[in-house]
Amino acid sequence: MEHARILVVDDEDRIRRLLKMYLERENYQVEEAENGEDALQLAIEKDFDVILLDIMMPGMDGIEVCQELRKSKATPVIMLTAKGEEANRVQGFEVGTDDYIVKPFSPREVILRVKALLRRASATKFMQTDTLAKNVLVFQELTIDHDAHRVMVADEEISLTPKEYELLHYLAQSPDKVFSREQLLKDVWNYDFFGDLRTVDTHIKRLREKLNRVSPQAAAMIATVWGIGYKFEGQKD
Repeated sequence: MEHARILVVDDEDRIRRLLKMYLERENYQVEEAENGEDALQLAIEKDFDVILLDIMMPGMDGIEVCQELRKSKATPVIMLTAKGEEANRVQGFEVGTDDYIVKPFSPREVILRVKALLRRASATKFMQTDTLAKNVLVFQELTIDHDAHRVMVADEEISLTPKEYELLHYLAQSPDKVFSREQLLKDVWNYDFFGDLRTVDTHIKRLREKLNRVSPQAAAMIATVWGIGYKFEGQKD
């Protein structure tokens, strides 16, 4: 996605300059913030396609920024973390981070991660189409239009982060099939980030909460299979 708007947040000027240089080479529009407070204000006031967010900053850190942002927006977030901050990375996923990159990083890895997230970012946006969507899952109280990356609950569109959307769509594609947490980590996250199964539980919890605000019936479709994992129990219309 050329000319995508990216917000780079880091308290180190050198890292911001480096990221800005490489991202602009890919024709992305880049804005910067050097602290969490400014980053949150920019992220709420403007519509960015991806936010690169440092986790450790004085004042409001990356975890707090993401937590506050998720109250009103589903903008994709890639967290920048230092080695040895495994607990912080897990916490980042729990508050709605979509991906993370460990410092020191290669600029090429950053570009690849950004491009991958931009490809999935349409999960948070409704794209108008003049043709009938062919890839649609329709259940009672819940419709997932995969061509438009749109989720409707009881005729109301809900906003999901890319990872929340992928998790819901993955489960809904195979009604009544039980998936272990390990399998969901592997297939939905595409790589193993230290195998912390709480991340799956947290995303399921967030999904249920968003569905439940509109339809408790839709939220109940995501069932817990104790000791194993989760399954989707939707009845197709």
